[in-house]
Amino acid sequence: MRSWLLDDGSLTVRLTELDLGEFRVQRLYQGWQLPLLTESRLLGVAPRQRALVREVGLTLAGQAVVFARSVFPVASLTGDLAHLRYLRNKSLGSILFSHPGMRRSPFELALMPGDSDYLPPQLRQADPAWGRRSRFVIGGRSLMVSEVFLQSFTPWNAVLAVHRGRRGSVIPG
Repeated sequence: MRSWLLDDGSLTVRLTELDLGEFRVQRLYQGWQLPLLTESRLLGVAPRQRALVREVGLTLAGQAVVFARSVFPVASLTGDLAHLRYLRNKSLGSILFSHPGMRRSPFELALMPGDSDYLPPQLRQADPAWGRRSRFVIGGRSLMVSEVFLQSFTPWNAVLAVHRGRRGSVIPG
């Protein structure tokens, strides 16, 4: 599990490379809301500041294998990042990892109950799930991405090279 949790390359690319069926992004929710307090802290925004929250299921062969939650502060959705409001079922990772100046904070990891309220009802499960989150910075603007590896995600034995520092510099947490 460690190699998947700590790999700082694009999760979209990693899942596609597994060749376990068609990869798709299924948007489950998108709207303006108050981020969780821990998300606000990670992003360095005021606790009562609304943000655009996007939740998706990453699927392989029609089966959700990862739940991803992205939080975009209002100030981050400007200029060349304004289009992030309209991702629909597009991969956020493919956009983030194409930005030459993108920096990513070290991961925060958690093992959460499978029935955690953090997961949408349709993705809750019996087994605990490993999750990770980090802050991305592009042109001084921050956003947060968290990813929870669901019990249907089984390729833990896949060999992955850890790409720490390969995609821009790592920023302090």
